[in-house]
Amino acid sequence: MAFVRAMVLAYAARGMDPVRALQAAQIAPEEVSHPRARITAAQMEAVSDAAMRELDDEGLGCFSRPLPWGSYGMLARASLSAPTLGTALKRWCRHHGLITDDVALALETVGDTARLTLRAHRRPQALTEFCVVSVLRNIHGLASWYVDSRIPLQGAQFPYSPPPHLDAYPVLFDGPATFEAGHAALAFDARYLGLPVKRDEAAMNQLLQRALPLTVRSYRRDRLLVQRVRQVLASQPLDAHNAEDLAALLNVSARTLHRQLRDEGASLQALKDEVRRQRATELLLRTRRPIKQVAQASGFQNEKSFIRAFRGWTGRSPGEWRSERTA
Repeated sequence: MAFVRAMVLAYAARGMDPVRALQAAQIAPEEVSHPRARITAAQMEAVSDAAMRELDDEGLGCFSRPLPWGSYGMLARASLSAPTLGTALKRWCRHHGLITDDVALALETVGDTARLTLRAHRRPQALTEFCVVSVLRNIHGLASWYVDSRIPLQGAQFPYSPPPHLDAYPVLFDGPATFEAGHAALAFDARYLGLPVKRDEAAMNQLLQRALPLTVRSYRRDRLLVQRVRQVLASQPLDAHNAEDLAALLNVSARTLHRQLRDEGASLQALKDEVRRQRATELLLRTRRPIKQVAQASGFQNEKSFIRAFRGWTGRSPGEWRSERTA
């Protein structure tokens, strides 16, 4: 409800009454001031849509000047022809600076991590949190739409103290959140930047008829999930023995993990076998480690289960397989 209160402040700044926007979302006026009140995603879409139209401001009072209806649609179109997500996001950040200089957006890449940063050029005010959350949710949602994939966050940081409604942040941003940072930022796997933009003009026209779900609702399908699972299994084999542990490392539920892998034509067991087999064969060929150590380094809890699995893969025990190839 804190975000609805921010919209009410935008109405007050214009000398306007928010009652119709609240009615459109079925939000009782007395609930707006309630510190523990919550609203649904559908209510957030409804009140935001009504407020943007009544105020003729897609920024909902966040910036020093209104962003007329269609501003964000114009930005989205300007990035549509980009070949990859990385290029699209760079264009978006650059063009956003043309419609308001209150904040500066940038895409930064360091190693395997990409960061979307937001730096405010105005002093903190009552709308700071709403502005930061809205802009970051907007660009994150659009990025996911461009490549038709969920883009899971490795972390999010914010330039203000933890709010009273801190428990809502895991819903808004799926990675760990930190506060009182120098600026706002979202961090994610840089491999997503190389995904091609999959949308066309027809898809854009359809999106702009009802774009708010991109900001309010999180994308579900992850086109890089198989790669991310392989990476975690290879880099943290001892921490990913079961689906629950692996899902926690990927910031998804075990049920979601299985469903999304199935949608991509993969299974967790098959990926485990693939990664473990590759790791085991490399260690058997390139090192003289005892079989027990190879088993542990490959993610097996004991030597017996490793030997059984290896026989299933190759028809040989690890020792026999190593001897045949190093003789």
